[in-house]
Amino acid sequence: MTVLVPAWSPHSSLLLLLLLLSPCLRGTPDCYFSHSPISSNFHLRISELTDYLLKDYPVTVAINLQDEKHCKALWSLFLAQRWMEQLKTVAGSEMQKLLEAVNTEIHFVTSCAFRPLPECLRFVQTNISHLLQDTCTQLLALKPCMGKACQNFSRCLEVQCQPESSTLLPPKSPVALEATGRPEPPSRQLFLLLLLPLTLFLLATAWCLHYQRARWRKMFRPGVSQESRQLDGVGGEG
Repeated sequence: MTVLVPAWSPHSSLLLLLLLLSPCLRGTPDCYFSHSPISSNFHLRISELTDYLLKDYPVTVAINLQDEKHCKALWSLFLAQRWMEQLKTVAGSEMQKLLEAVNTEIHFVTSCAFRPLPECLRFVQTNISHLLQDTCTQLLALKPCMGKACQNFSRCLEVQCQPESSTLLPPKSPVALEATGRPEPPSRQLFLLLLLPLTLFLLATAWCLHYQRARWRKMFRPGVSQESRQLDGVGGEG
């Protein structure tokens, strides 16, 4: 049996190369946006939800995300979107609509195949109003470059933490300050400065007590009668 092999021409090779390089056949990156998915009125939807929600409703935020350009904003939106989904399961019908409106603005992060969250990520409790304010800030930071300067976010698929040494300092953002709620202990220098006047006062008091006891012992020591002390006094006057 004779098998006919089609002739291979340079045109066929060029066509195959073009097909292999085609984005449709290669598949899009795991986190790629050719056009900006952020609407122009997202801040209005966030504002409506903020006005409706209880300002002190507790949520959690990550405080030690690595300060990676554009990635940190994407990671914050990814964590905020998880909260929107969770809140929708316990909200009433009216609030569900407002939550869904905000969730629509940040739902684009679900198209990114993020890796599981690292164990080094630290969460603190804060208010829902702060979470929504931070969400608005991150959308504002990403909107100018989405679909332009920053299209491919594949390098951001692994959420990263700050180095451990930089997480020892207390966070300075309003969100983190509200979340921690613990005052910093006074410094050692301040403690010593406050302790110095008390120490001087105690030393002065102890010296006065010692001086008075010495005088009492001298005046009322055994073998010396009241008359002798009076005669001593008279003799001293003469």
